[in-house]
Amino acid sequence: QVQLVESGGGWVHPGGSLRLSCTSSETIQRYYPMGWYRQAPGKEREIVAVIVNDSPNYSTALKGRFTISRDNAKSTVTLQMDDLKPDDTAVYYCYAHTVYGPMWGQGTQVTVSS
Repeated sequence: QVQLVESGGGWVHPGGSLRLSCTSSETIQRYYPMGWYRQAPGKEREIVAVIVNDSPNYSTALKGRFTISRDNAKSTVTLQMDDLKPDDTAVYYCYAHTVYGPMWGQGTQVTVSS
């Protein structure tokens, strides 16, 4: 069973930056998507960014402030979040599509407030 372990959440002032990382317990080939979703209180889970075959895809609303990258050798995906806004407050979930099907991390809280 694949496990996705996230790190890097926390609290930050508006305009600040955070970097989230997620590492898989098993190798995930580059042609399987890895990425990030988020869920704010009272809202549905939404896509943030996904990367597959070294090609990133972003939520239109977040493109430009968030950058996704992936180390295929380590099966690690990273989300650099800049110019954070209070509306970015949410639980961020790592996602990977594996040979076993879709997998999710446990989630990491990101809070943006003054």
